[in-house]
Amino acid sequence: MRVLTDIEISKLKVLSNYSVPFVLIEPTKTALKKSIIDATAPVRTFFSEQNIHDYNLQNKGPDYKIIIENTYILTEDNKIQSKSSLYRPKTKKGDPRIWFKGLPKYSNDNDIFVITYLEKKIYLFNITQIDILQVLKSLKISPLKNLVMSFQSKSNSISDELLGKLKDISKKGPLKAIRVGDTAIGHAIETALDIEQNSSPQPDYHGIELKSFRSKKKSRENRKTLFAQVSDWKKSKFKSSAEILNNFGYQRDEEFKLYCTVSAKVLNSQGLSLKIDLENDLLIEYSNNKKIDEFVVWSLQKLKSRLLEKHNETFWISATTEVIDGIEYFHLEKVLYTKKPNPTLFQLLIEQGEITLDHLIKRKKDGKVSEKGPLFKISKKGFDILFPEPIEYKL
Repeated sequence: MRVLTDIEISKLKVLSNYSVPFVLIEPTKTALKKSIIDATAPVRTFFSEQNIHDYNLQNKGPDYKIIIENTYILTEDNKIQSKSSLYRPKTKKGDPRIWFKGLPKYSNDNDIFVITYLEKKIYLFNITQIDILQVLKSLKISPLKNLVMSFQSKSNSISDELLGKLKDISKKGPLKAIRVGDTAIGHAIETALDIEQNSSPQPDYHGIELKSFRSKKKSRENRKTLFAQVSDWKKSKFKSSAEILNNFGYQRDEEFKLYCTVSAKVLNSQGLSLKIDLENDLLIEYSNNKKIDEFVVWSLQKLKSRLLEKHNETFWISATTEVIDGIEYFHLEKVLYTKKPNPTLFQLLIEQGEITLDHLIKRKKDGKVSEKGPLFKISKKGFDILFPEPIEYKL
């Protein structure tokens, strides 16, 4: 996808402010001519998470094409009936494809469209051409305005529901840890909420992300994890976590690992640091070893999108802990409810060292390399800047 303009990004921020879940597509000149758009990884993930369609279960060929009739193209004033075609061709690797009937009438080459989903209906609209803020400010009622306001109303009801469940859990007494380590508290809370454990990048509870932590820890450990995001291997000098480990790892007891924090403000003990390349819209990790220098990169646009996707709404749940007969118990204490982080501040906070990344890479006994991150984390100071007007609830 091409780099979004500042105006397009501001429009997407408006949608995030109204709690609209979405994914983006870019109909190119070729796509509009051939009536074919690649169903990219974000599109496939969105469709799967929304329970619209799972491309992984779809066979190749026209006989297995899926048509979704409840599809609508929205303009500033109208709702136009369309159809979604989801398929995998027999040619090549059967790369997933998507198409929307009538799309060329409402798109120029390389316009950006938002796809969203509500009440078993697919909606798409041209965010490049439509002034979404003006639509929402207008006194005139339109299908697009009604859609956006529906998402906001739904979001408010879900957050109230979740808060009520957490208060009920807290009233029943401390939660018993089911596992040990840093993830124990999150696992215990999600289990109590009947949330299925998975590795999905999407928020945990109907669009609300849950972040749980022990409230009494050293100040350095009060950094909060924003999200995990691997680097862009195609654009990076190193092509895997194993390469990073091989160059910067160390032996600790029986494990060869690289557990470290990397900041734009200082070099760490491995000689690693971060820097921003504004001209190319990149976050770069580099080494003070001149033979290696810059070795992995991330798209800043991708990181900002990840922030908005993961933290459109977040419950930051803190708990005190106690150990009874060798088992940890969690007393839910309070929730900090945040909405709509400001993505324009993300880059600044990296430059100021308030957002850092943690490598958690190790080589297992079988020789395989695993990484739990890289985890992008934020300091207490940075948190108060990135998330406007948090609301605190006592449990």
